[in-house]
Parts: sequence; structure tokens; C-alpha cells
Amino acid sequence: MASQERSAPERTFERLSQRPTDRQPLGAPGQAAVDYEHRVDFDRLRRYRLGRAKAALERSECGAFLLFDFYNIRYTTQTWIGGALGDKMIRYALLIRGQDPILWDFGSAVRHHKLYSNWVPAENYRAGFLGFRGAVDPEGAGLMRDAVSEIVSLLRAAGVADAPLGVDIVEPPFMFELQRQGLAVVDAQQRMLDARVIKNQDEITLLNQAAAMVDGVYQGIVDALRPGVRENEIVALASKKLYEYGSDQVEAVNAISGERCNPHPHNFTDRIIRPGDQAFFDIIHSFNGYRTCYYRTFGVGWATSSQRDAYSQAREWMDVALDAIRPGVGTDEVASVLPKAEEFGFDNELAAFGLQFAHGLGLGLHERPIISRLNSMRDPVELRAGMVFAIETYCPASDGTSAARIEEEVVVTDYGVEVLTRFPAQELFVANPY
Repeated sequence: MASQERSAPERTFERLSQRPTDRQPLGAPGQAAVDYEHRVDFDRLRRYRLGRAKAALERSECGAFLLFDFYNIRYTTQTWIGGALGDKMIRYALLIRGQDPILWDFGSAVRHHKLYSNWVPAENYRAGFLGFRGAVDPEGAGLMRDAVSEIVSLLRAAGVADAPLGVDIVEPPFMFELQRQGLAVVDAQQRMLDARVIKNQDEITLLNQAAAMVDGVYQGIVDALRPGVRENEIVALASKKLYEYGSDQVEAVNAISGERCNPHPHNFTDRIIRPGDQAFFDIIHSFNGYRTCYYRTFGVGWATSSQRDAYSQAREWMDVALDAIRPGVGTDEVASVLPKAEEFGFDNELAAFGLQFAHGLGLGLHERPIISRLNSMRDPVELRAGMVFAIETYCPASDGTSAARIEEEVVVTDYGVEVLTRFPAQELFVANPY
């Protein structure tokens, strides 16, 4: 296993103490609005997000962006109606140059927006429905034809119907209808992801608050992590606590133990956790829309030398990567310090993707930058202050079944990097030792 000149705890302390003394620490204040502290300024957050989206549109070739991605809709219209409709492709927003966004939504949600979400003129909230991803025949009821006709009329009125229309994600029948009615469609997702990549202070605070919630959940997991508990019971415990804290969506909780650790299955089962298991968890949830992706690994009762060695290597890979992160550095430089696929038992980088990498965090779970040996060597991106991402390492143990998984969420600052995820991860944490 790799050696270290400094211990992992020493490296962590150095990162926490590298902030200039005149800089205020990145905080995770209380969640309620109060009159005696600066906390999240939601009006400033809304202005910032819409301003970034409008600027992205102005820099593009497009006359307008048509947005179906739930996170782009929230970013531009500041609305949210819950996750149940997130994959149904029925909500959509139109952002035209020089105008406020227009949102088509469930009719009852539109009434609510007009009463409580007056970020845009009331007439810009409109009832809409496109058929639940084909459950209503696109050719039969004409819902998509009528929706596109309305969009075309709005573009003509704004004088941008001849310019390309940027679309982020779309159902094929809707795309065909846009083309049939004469619109030239181009990709808007790249522009919107560019807009979302730099977080302002309010976004960073929300991401930090979301991470603090998971810090607390991990304490509950440690207390409960004993032989006899099942993986699904840990998932239930984590989900319950997150919603009690105020999470608005628990997207996933991975619970993986024992022989299931290697290879990594990325899910949970009803497996009963046993003495001496290595177990790791990933908690993915959002607070006011801002997400976590936060792995921790534990020994149950005790840990073997093989398990400790694997954890030490995963930690070393993590610390080397964290040491490489600072403004102006290319993502290829960070990826280059991560282990090659062959070093941990895979044939190539595609087969190993997702085990040693970093991904942006924000309203979406996987935003920019994506840092890995698979993509970053060929298409590097410069790291900038305000980027927030989660970096993940994984190391299988020599026993053939155990493995270590670590993930840290970080903010790139003008002086380096700050770590948001605080539950102890410098050494393998043994829960309820015998």
C-alpha cells in the first residue's frame, strides 16, 4: 500500500487551517430565517440563478431556451412541485431573450405558483400537459402539437422564431413536432450546465447545510450498526432522520455490507449485517434543492488488517486528490493523481468509471465538473473558485470481498479547497467495537 509523508488526520487539519485568518469560514447555520444572523438570502439566490441563465442565453446562438430538465426549471423559474413528476416530462419552461421565464405546469400547481411564487408575472404561469411520457398518444390528442404551436407564437412575437431554439432534454415526439413546425433545435443543456457550475454564497450554504444533516445521520448509523441489523433498516433509519431534519427529497441511500462490497453493486438489500463486516453507505438527499453525495465506510465490531489496508489506500488516494485541487488547476491534473483502473482490478477506465472520480453537486446530483481518467485527460476543464463537487475513491481489500469507499464534498475557493463533509473518515471507523 502507498505510504504517506503526513498522516491523514494531519492533512485534514492542514486543509481546515489553510483558510486566511481574515476569511469567514463556510458556515452551515440554522435552517430557519432569523433577524439576528446572516443566513441564506433566497431573494439573492433567485436573482443570481436567473441572471446566470439569462447570461448563458445571451452568450449563445439561441433566441430562447426550452427547458424540460427539472433542475433547469427550478434554476430559472424558482419553482418546485416534488419529485413524483420529475421524470414525466410534462413541466417545461421557456426563457426568451430579454424576457421573464414562462412555465407550463400542472393546473393546480399553477394556481399555487400565482399565489405564493410571484417571481415572474402571474400570466407567465400556464397550465400544461404533454401526456406522461407517451401514456397519452402524441398523435391522438394533439397535446404536443398544440404546445409547440403556442411556443412558436411566443417566439414569433418576440422576433426570435428564426433563431435556433435551445432544448436541454426532450421526448422524441416533441422534438419531431418542433422540427415539423419549422424550429431549428440545438443543445441548451451544455449552456445551462455552464451557468450552474459556479455557486454563489447561498448555494454553498445550502450545500453545507445539506451535508451537516448527513453528518448527523451518520452518527445514528454508527449507533445502530451492529450485527443483526439489515441493510434496508439502515436505509429506513437514514431516510427518517433526513426527513425529520427537513430534507425535501431523499433520492437514494446505498447500504452495502460484507461480501456485497466487492464488486460494488450501488444498491441496498435485506442482507443481515454480521460481525467483522466492512460496510459502506452513500447518502443522497437534497435540502432546498441542493444535494449531497456522501460515502462513509465502517467496520462492524472489529476490522481485519486487510480491511484496514484497503481503507488506508482509499484514504491516501483521496488525500492526494484533495491536495491537487486549487483554482487554475486542470481537471486532467487532478485525474492524473487518481489510480489507474488496472491498479484496483479493472481492465480499463470505462469498466472502472464511477469508482475513482469527482462530480459537480448542486440542484442536480451530477453537474460539472466531472473529473476522471475516462474523460478529463482528453477534455480538461480549469477549476474555478465557486465550483462544488464530490470526490470518490474505492479500494477492494485483499480478502476478495471487503472494500473501502470514501467520498468528500469540497468547495473550490480562491485559497484552495474546503471540505464540507465532516463525519470522521481519516481512519477506518469501527462501529460498536467489541
